[in-house]
Amino acid sequence: MTAQLIDGNALSRQLRAEVGARVSALKARDITPGLAVVLVGDNPASQVYVRNKVKACNDTGMHSVLETWPASLSEAELLARVQALNQDASIHGILVQLPLPAHIDAQKVIEAIDPGKDVDGFHIASAGALMTGIPGFWPCTPYGCMKMLESIGYNLKGKHAVVIGRSNIVGKPMALMLLQQNATVTICHSGTQNLKALTLQADVIVAAVGKRNVLTADMVKPGAVVLDVGMNRDDAGKLCGDVDFEGVKEVASYITPVPGGVGPMTITMLMVNTLESAEKL
Repeated sequence: MTAQLIDGNALSRQLRAEVGARVSALKARDITPGLAVVLVGDNPASQVYVRNKVKACNDTGMHSVLETWPASLSEAELLARVQALNQDASIHGILVQLPLPAHIDAQKVIEAIDPGKDVDGFHIASAGALMTGIPGFWPCTPYGCMKMLESIGYNLKGKHAVVIGRSNIVGKPMALMLLQQNATVTICHSGTQNLKALTLQADVIVAAVGKRNVLTADMVKPGAVVLDVGMNRDDAGKLCGDVDFEGVKEVASYITPVPGGVGPMTITMLMVNTLESAEKL
């Protein structure tokens, strides 16, 4: 069996078309959803991510503001900019690109964002809403993963899902989203003993640790669904994920590629969150 690809580019196009239609409906009411993206420093990867986010905004008819600041920007100055954006009625979503320079406390900056504009879903209020199952902004990457499972009509009820990784950005919220859909969830991490024994039990595996080949074919139960959140480079410098794609695709029933899998969905769900923030007006 060769796994079917869950094409993040194709699904993103479909969802962004829906976003565009809803943006047009808001514009008819004189509301243009606005996203502010704040970039501090000159991290090359961050510059690419930010450029893609701004482009997605413009492509769906939204209003975007990009603020770029030197790495020397003080924490107090950044907090002041966040407060100004909180007060700006034309801005419905605020995203401060991570990582931030070492002298700035990222958590303090995230907590300064108005929870009603926290379209990244990183604020403690958003995390609490997800934890307790009340409406709020979901972090974009795991939210995108859930949309991918939905796109293949996958019913998670009673299924065993294994999440490899426990970050606040992907691993933990991913586990909570799967739990909401009645999956039985195991979270694995660097302290997990015998990872293979656990992944072999899994109906769904989400690999999100940022480490090449953390999941190989001998660790996957035939027919499992595999979502690869990793973003790494192989020995030739080519983009790859956390999963040994060539091996695992011969065992899994569905798999996400890297690139063209979860990545585009992350930005798409950012657009969805920004739109929904504007729709609450």
